[in-house]
Amino acid sequence: MKRKKPARFFTAAALGVCLSLTAGCAGNPYPGESGDAAAGLSAGAGNLRIVIVTSPAGVDDGGFNQDNYEGITSFVGKNPGASARSIQETDLSNSVGAVGGVLADYDVIVTPGYQFAGIYDLAVSNPDKYFILVDTFPADSDGKERSDAPNVFAMQFAEEESGFFAGIAAALETKSGKVAVVCGIAYPSNVNYQYGFMSGVEYARKHYGSGAEIVELPGYAGTDVSGASVGGNYIGNFDDIATGKVVGETLLAEGVDIIFTAAGNSGNGVFTAVKENGGAMVIGCDVDQWRDGENGSGNIVLTSVLKRMSYNVEKQLQAVRDGVFQGGNFVLRADTDSTGYVGEPGRHQLGEDTLTKLGEVYGLVKDGSVVPASGSNRMTPTLFQGL
Repeated sequence: MKRKKPARFFTAAALGVCLSLTAGCAGNPYPGESGDAAAGLSAGAGNLRIVIVTSPAGVDDGGFNQDNYEGITSFVGKNPGASARSIQETDLSNSVGAVGGVLADYDVIVTPGYQFAGIYDLAVSNPDKYFILVDTFPADSDGKERSDAPNVFAMQFAEEESGFFAGIAAALETKSGKVAVVCGIAYPSNVNYQYGFMSGVEYARKHYGSGAEIVELPGYAGTDVSGASVGGNYIGNFDDIATGKVVGETLLAEGVDIIFTAAGNSGNGVFTAVKENGGAMVIGCDVDQWRDGENGSGNIVLTSVLKRMSYNVEKQLQAVRDGVFQGGNFVLRADTDSTGYVGEPGRHQLGEDTLTKLGEVYGLVKDGSVVPASGSNRMTPTLFQGL
């Protein structure tokens, strides 16, 4: 995986359906794509100044933050005059404060992560700024979720869908019969991945005859934002490579041979443990992590499961540029091609039978026949729609 780099500036010249988990989410998340487009931004506004504020892992984490950042760099590369900066906030509890500290200098603020949920009041106080919130919905100072800020586009992803595909792949490809998922912090997005993975394993057990067992380490059980125990294997941080390696090594010692990582930069430690010990594989998360799996002449990545953040971030930046930006809270799913898995030749090591079965279940998830368990849909990994 990639080393972190300092915050940097660049310009375009330098670069050469929605189904809500809460009430109020409805409509096309890209209204400018149908009907008459609204008037463009005022003269000179095409020179958008964009900032992304991230967790300590930064925009070179090889996963979540980086994919958001690449959506920005893609937009800047296509829009001469636009510019962007990345900022790492080392104190998660000061995430919203960090945004407030730089707000005056930018037109669009991209905030990836649950720690930015409290952005609502800041956004309402700055109606001339645009906010793209990734992986959470905004909440006011009383902690109440809000969807009425016209300058905030908040996207969540159905991570349980991508986690489900990871669980199917792990259960069908395991040789030892033991699989696991390692997460960072039990934020809703991570719990969704965990429950989706467990749902996929259960589905493969029931429908495809897999005998896979999910291994959980009691000492690393997660506690979600409501204080409830969710089990799983949680590192407790998105930027703790050392603990990630310890968790990975412990799972390998338990006989696990496929580990799904949803842990940000902490997942680097899991990758290292697998590379050093051999005999196991990982499933990447959020983005295609094939290159991160390179290990001498081999590769430890079985496949990667995806949520297309860069695609959706770029779409919203273009909506700002074109004057068709529309605030709201949206959950993006397979039916908008926003979740999935890597099946491209040369980027995975899945067997043909597994690919066939994944294609089958992808269609069932996309049309709603199968709805994996998530942290909020009141289903469980052993009792969900389509099981």
